[in-house]
Amino acid sequence: MPGENLSRDEARERAALLRVDGYEVSLDVRSAVGEVTGDGPRTFRSVTVIRFRCNEPGASSFADLIAPSVTAVSLNGRDLDPGEVFDGSRILLEDLAADNELVVDARCAYSRTGEGLHRFVDPEDGEVYLYTQYEPADARRVFANFEQPDLKAPYRFEVRAPEGWTVWSNGAGEQADGVWRFAETKPISTYITCVVAGPYHYVTDSYARTFADGTTLEIPLGALCRKGLAPHFDAEDVFLVTKQGLDFFHDHFDYPYPFGKYDQAFVPEYNLGAMENPGMVTFREEFIFRGKVTQASYEGRATVVLHEMAHMWFGDLVTMEWWDDLWLKESFADFMGTFSLVGATRFQDGWITFANRRKAWAYRADQLPSTHPVTADIRDLQDAKLNFDGITYAKGASVLKQLVAYVGEEAFLEGARRYFKRHAYGNTRLGDLLSALEETSGRDMSAWARSWLQTAGVNALTPQVLLGADGRVEELAVLQEAAESHPELRPHRIAVGLYRVADGALERYARVETDVEGARTVVADLAGADAPDLVLVNDDDLTYCKTRFDATSLATLREHLGAVTDPLARALCWSALWGMTRDALLPARDFVDLVLRFAGRESGIGVLQMLHAWAESAVTHYSAPARREATARLLAEGARRELYAAPAGSEHQLAWARFFARTAAAEADFALLGELLAGTSTVEGLDVDQELRWAFLEPLAARGAVDEATLTRELARDDTASGKRHQVRCLAARPSEAVKAQAWAQVVESDALSNAMVEATIAGFAQDTQRELIAPYAQKYFAAIERVWDERSIQIAMHVVQGLFPSLQQSRATLDATDAWLDSHKEAAPALRRLVLESRDDLARALRGQACDEAADQ
Repeated sequence: MPGENLSRDEARERAALLRVDGYEVSLDVRSAVGEVTGDGPRTFRSVTVIRFRCNEPGASSFADLIAPSVTAVSLNGRDLDPGEVFDGSRILLEDLAADNELVVDARCAYSRTGEGLHRFVDPEDGEVYLYTQYEPADARRVFANFEQPDLKAPYRFEVRAPEGWTVWSNGAGEQADGVWRFAETKPISTYITCVVAGPYHYVTDSYARTFADGTTLEIPLGALCRKGLAPHFDAEDVFLVTKQGLDFFHDHFDYPYPFGKYDQAFVPEYNLGAMENPGMVTFREEFIFRGKVTQASYEGRATVVLHEMAHMWFGDLVTMEWWDDLWLKESFADFMGTFSLVGATRFQDGWITFANRRKAWAYRADQLPSTHPVTADIRDLQDAKLNFDGITYAKGASVLKQLVAYVGEEAFLEGARRYFKRHAYGNTRLGDLLSALEETSGRDMSAWARSWLQTAGVNALTPQVLLGADGRVEELAVLQEAAESHPELRPHRIAVGLYRVADGALERYARVETDVEGARTVVADLAGADAPDLVLVNDDDLTYCKTRFDATSLATLREHLGAVTDPLARALCWSALWGMTRDALLPARDFVDLVLRFAGRESGIGVLQMLHAWAESAVTHYSAPARREATARLLAEGARRELYAAPAGSEHQLAWARFFARTAAAEADFALLGELLAGTSTVEGLDVDQELRWAFLEPLAARGAVDEATLTRELARDDTASGKRHQVRCLAARPSEAVKAQAWAQVVESDALSNAMVEATIAGFAQDTQRELIAPYAQKYFAAIERVWDERSIQIAMHVVQGLFPSLQQSRATLDATDAWLDSHKEAAPALRRLVLESRDDLARALRGQACDEAADQ
């Protein structure tokens, strides 16, 4: 039988053959505490009973299970030899009856990679914490099942746990005689079942809603985290956003929340942002803030809370049939997260963040060689794992934003309501949603779907302005371009805004909504308008496109970008300028100059932090090598200047402090960081809390200004899981051949580190200022990655392949080495090749950007 990588064809064959009536899963996790006996991995007992039907009696199929060993297998009362039917990832099932009962007793392994049942030991107090994470197909690491989204079933879980622990699952639970038993779930897919267990800190609340028919819905709410994070846990704000979201979705979806309770667990060493397990949502614990953060962080957390809540309907209630239609849950949740954020919470600038940050992710992904339509061709589980990307999430959400503009908000929401009621607890494909939207909007959705969902690539829109003899607009057109590799010119519903400078402000004085089709569209309604200083196509961010500027508009922005009064328009201008920098149309030095001149006037904290990230990237990747050091020093000087200029104690001051630490370049910069840590120097209003201390220590470590003993003493100040991650990153950042060799060996040659420590080590390993020091690892990288991919879990392998690619060795030689590996490894796993191709494209883009920056000298 094939191995772990289930194919789409296999899943379709199995779905055509089987129907699952229910699961009973019994886990014994008492082995999570205490010493391990024997040489193998730490394991727990998992007993699964599956009742299912087969519409072709006598046929054969298989169940999924990844486990070190299987004790017993019984099919319809007939004992099977585990050695004969279990191959390490599948259990062969032959001669099936019409009605079947499969019982599997296995020893499953605790995870240290965040996949399956993850076990974490808190270094602060030695407590053990467990949680599960399954998407797309890791439930089989915990219990035997049919691991594909379209074989839904109800589940009953019971868990035996160490004394003093609490256990949570999707349904409400009760403890009796040392066993936690949970209410049967609604029919759901394997990948959204969940167990969380340990001595977690748990806070409760409740939500109630009375509907128009007089019925009342009551939902118990819970929020939990490790005990060590309890002093920092602002559960009341999590509950506030949760209640606001539930109100919003009840108002707009007309389908009551269907899964009983609503717990939210913030768990350690989590690979994702969050996971939408119904009744038991899991989040990465970094959403609990140990130090002062900006409002952008709170907004980001609220968006994720609402994103996961939207999944209760888009994804959990109605689930895609196979991972091809992953967009049916992720694109909708991403869109609804911001839609509800702005509609229900205090974060009214959510669409600005979406335009500036979320779309940047999509634009990058859509220009990679691995770009794909929103509805992707997912051949197997490895493909599925990699398609949780900027296309599926952010481009899909952007396309839905365009769809709302196309069909109207009410038609869109009514289509969703019909979709939920028609397919509740079922599985769907693209056509199921489109048919509902056709009914409510009266529009033919097939052409829209072909253009926006079934083709890849991003269009670029550029204004073309012709002025008449009277100085007014004679003709304004919008030019549309597409990449040669993806030549589709799409229909766009856009707003075109005309702006002019007056009294020191750059403000809009005319706006027209229009449909753009083909290579050139004339905007007739703007003929006769006063001559603009700036034309902003895609004003108000109605469509998904790259925005370009005509020469006059670009010249205006060079002098007056900070004077754009509308925050969304200003964010769109920044985003367009960054896109031009990445496309080698604007020299990196020009983008950095714009940041230095105008970022200090940026009112939006989320936009400011995005500008900081882009400016760093401009220096690291797109600056001409001969100018890189000088540009970096200018950026650090500007950051230091703005740090002192920002209002004392403000979130802008905090953002500039973190940016200054990341960009520190001169001896005086590092001296100031050391003085701020020692308390011998201060910046008025700046609280150097523990998180900020670590932010200051990393550049000092990379500089060689602090040693291992200093970092050890800092860990003693912050002897927590978070502190340990920070220390590991700082240790790996030190400029020493021995340090780099040790970090490489820990990540590449050993599997002793947990997923979080692998991430931290990789983050510290590659420092912009240490390009020569880490240059020898480029050759080692290409020699190791196929072995790593074969031997490690896919999550760890992805960390290694992406994180250790020699992206700082920016030369034709590195590009040639990448091409040589690709040419000589044509039979390597497609998912591995995709990751290498993406990194190669980033490197090639960096070289083009550097050439553009260098040409500015000529």
